[in-house]
Amino acid sequence: MQSYPKHWEADVVLTDGGTAHLRPIAPDDADLLQEFHSRLSPETIYYRFFAPYPKLSSRDVTRFTTVDYEDRVALIATIGESMVAVVRYDKVGGDEAEVAFVVEDAHQGRGLASVLLEHIGAAARERGVRRFIADVLPENRRMINVFREAGYTAQQTFDEGVIRLTLDLEPTDDSREVMRAREQRAESRSIARLLFPESVAVIGASRTAHTIGQTALRNLIAGDFQGPVFPVHPEAKAVAGVRAYPSVLDIPDPVDLAVVAVRADMVADVVEECARKGVHGLVVVSSGFGEAGPEGRGRQEALVLTARAAGMRVVGPNCLGIANTDPAVSLNATLSPDVPPRGRIGFFSQSGALGRAILQRVAQRGMGLSTFVSAGNRADVSGNDLIQYWEEDPKTEVVLQYLESLGNPRKFTRLARRLAQHKPLVVVRTGGSARGVPMGHAADALTLPDYAVSSLFQQAGLVRVDDITQMFDVAQIFAYQPMPRGPRVGIIGNSDSLELLVKDACLRAGLRPHEPVDLGPKATAQDFADALDTALADDSVHSVVVVFIPALAPISGDVAEVLRERSETAVKPILTNYLGYQGLPEELRQVGPDGETLRGSVPSYPAPEDAVRALEHVTRHAMWRERDPGRHPEIGGIDRAQARGLIKAALGQAQAEGVPEHSVWFTSEPVHNEESAVPAETARRLLGCYGIDVWPDVPVASEKEAVAAAEELGYPVVVKANAPDMRLRAGGRGIRVELNSADEVRHAYATLDERLGAEAMLVVQCMAVPGVPTVIRAGENPSFGPVVAFGLADVTAELLDDRAYRLAPLTDADAADLVRAVRSSPLLFGLPAGASSLADQPDVEALEEILIRVSRLVDAVPEVAHVDLDPVIVNSTGAHVLGARVWLRQAPDLRPDAGPRRLRVP
Repeated sequence: MQSYPKHWEADVVLTDGGTAHLRPIAPDDADLLQEFHSRLSPETIYYRFFAPYPKLSSRDVTRFTTVDYEDRVALIATIGESMVAVVRYDKVGGDEAEVAFVVEDAHQGRGLASVLLEHIGAAARERGVRRFIADVLPENRRMINVFREAGYTAQQTFDEGVIRLTLDLEPTDDSREVMRAREQRAESRSIARLLFPESVAVIGASRTAHTIGQTALRNLIAGDFQGPVFPVHPEAKAVAGVRAYPSVLDIPDPVDLAVVAVRADMVADVVEECARKGVHGLVVVSSGFGEAGPEGRGRQEALVLTARAAGMRVVGPNCLGIANTDPAVSLNATLSPDVPPRGRIGFFSQSGALGRAILQRVAQRGMGLSTFVSAGNRADVSGNDLIQYWEEDPKTEVVLQYLESLGNPRKFTRLARRLAQHKPLVVVRTGGSARGVPMGHAADALTLPDYAVSSLFQQAGLVRVDDITQMFDVAQIFAYQPMPRGPRVGIIGNSDSLELLVKDACLRAGLRPHEPVDLGPKATAQDFADALDTALADDSVHSVVVVFIPALAPISGDVAEVLRERSETAVKPILTNYLGYQGLPEELRQVGPDGETLRGSVPSYPAPEDAVRALEHVTRHAMWRERDPGRHPEIGGIDRAQARGLIKAALGQAQAEGVPEHSVWFTSEPVHNEESAVPAETARRLLGCYGIDVWPDVPVASEKEAVAAAEELGYPVVVKANAPDMRLRAGGRGIRVELNSADEVRHAYATLDERLGAEAMLVVQCMAVPGVPTVIRAGENPSFGPVVAFGLADVTAELLDDRAYRLAPLTDADAADLVRAVRSSPLLFGLPAGASSLADQPDVEALEEILIRVSRLVDAVPEVAHVDLDPVIVNSTGAHVLGARVWLRQAPDLRPDAGPRRLRVP
């Protein structure tokens, strides 16, 4: 019998936005099971047991609750203290098992059956079950639909009045898409329940001015919240002129949202009361949790677990709060009195302290927000949840996120890529230099260098900027101007010096500026109108930057009127350096009937360089959207089954011999070592299973062995140090090439042996046609999952860390981008030294195919911890892997963003 599988426990979000806790059943659940069964309707019981079954016998209860967690498995879903659903499988032989589930009538239609099926399927695969069999009555349409819509490959038969469904549990593209679509809807709904409450309680509302509780209450009232507000105070009859209640349980009406502003040590009791009241969500502005040390961290974990078990989501703790400018709700549940007007931007901030300054800055620029969430320690609700919500929200067109940590980076990049296809996502991520995580955040530090994180973000279509100022500079283009269709920039102005600054900034940013149109210091509004009309009508102009800073006063508003009128109908973005203003000044703003700033408003920048920097980000994103995302090409020569067999044998042999696990996290630093790599022949055979041919080499320990190896391989040969880092020593002199005789081999061996010493293992290998040496590294990163890195294999590239990174598996477009992303990539596209014609051009397509193959390997086989292909010589005859090392490990239970949907462990 297997021990209790605690890793199967999970918190999940349901389709209506509530939460439930999933866990394996245990003998102690006998009473829960009986109570659960007693609440089922006769119809639900009949659908489950095909007969009336009003009461479970003691024998039945023992049989259902006593399982071995291998051949007989059951998972239950609980909300609060009650069991609300159960699913089980019983193995019937081989790799098949019968599966059945039942959901309490009051909780049917909330998505419990679907999420239970996902989790029991994952548990079954872990125990070697490959197929589920389910017998269902034809009239039980709801259960039949759950099985059919799961996305698994299914077969259906009908016999003696019962439908038999057979499900192949191997995940498919359809099953993954179904799971993620359900996840998206559920998480979106859970955030909507927070942002659209019908009533709000402020627990800890104080009569003392300037306290957190009173501030939260007054901001709710002043913000004209459209529902009732209930202050909670243990003694006061009223707070801020509103009737107060001793506890949330004393409030006679339903409460959707609770703002918690009590001491940290009192929060647990408050959450328990909110659970009993049936509150949907919590905004915990109180501090003293994860940021306060181990004791606070324990409070934080308990807070989240209690809330989720009761079906509540938590924003915070230690947060500024949430806001929704939709006039139907007018929610300001923050500690800031300054909430910007209604707008088209959704903003997520982890920093509570910075949140208030952000809200003030948005308002100062004349911009508006749709919704705002400050998550503080981000113990539960995260930026990923908000991305799911904003993707569906028609009132949000641009998403901004200020991130101090990433709880699930792989999921973040997946969601961001989907969102960015139709809504820009602009991100400031701090902590890049130290790669640290603020105290209290439920997240691990990232192990990739900051520039690598940026490249993965770029692959996903994110716009990453350096600071808050740049974020708003970019956002005001996305929110109020059209997307540019290309990189060519028209420049119009009344100052030739400022126009040249714009042109120079464009060239530095990789944009393609036209020659500036200088209207002169005495230019009139009509001059600007004519020049703008010409630029907007010119198909070779994709964006227009207008400089207007006259030398003399008074200044007429005619030019602003021209800019505003042309922008209202333009299909190209217009940016301006208007009088050095920052944001959307009134003169350049299109205003709706309710005062909302509308599209067509012209963003202004204090300096020309600021405008161009923002335009660069927007243009790059627009071109990312228009690019071909590529496809996963069909490539032959892949034998996944044989690869798994080789890995199983290698890990088994290592364990039998007492060899430490060949585990390594994939980072930018070579933390692995030669001794922990699998044997060279195993590595060569494993890579061969994925169509990656590694040239053989022969280890030698003397001049005589070196000569014998050379004659066996055939001249010309090379003698080199086996380890790449040894070859790079002393300016890359750890290798001798073009050896055509025994004497040359003897001399090369003796020279290297003397130079490198006994620690170097020398090998002899056939000489490759000269080309460009490159290095490919791929493996499992603890934050992002499988990642591929590429660069040139030389000392300069190593010193400058000239590497590019992409998430696996790679599309053909990803592979092409990866090759071209390193600064030294032009060496691959020019004629190499000694080449006489284009026929000698390096075969970059062959290199890209190797990148795709190695990305497939590390994505499909999580036991492969790290692969090092060094060097890969790219020449006119192809891409040739001359050196390869592989490290293995026991596969983890789950990769980041893998397996059935579940909430992050707090």
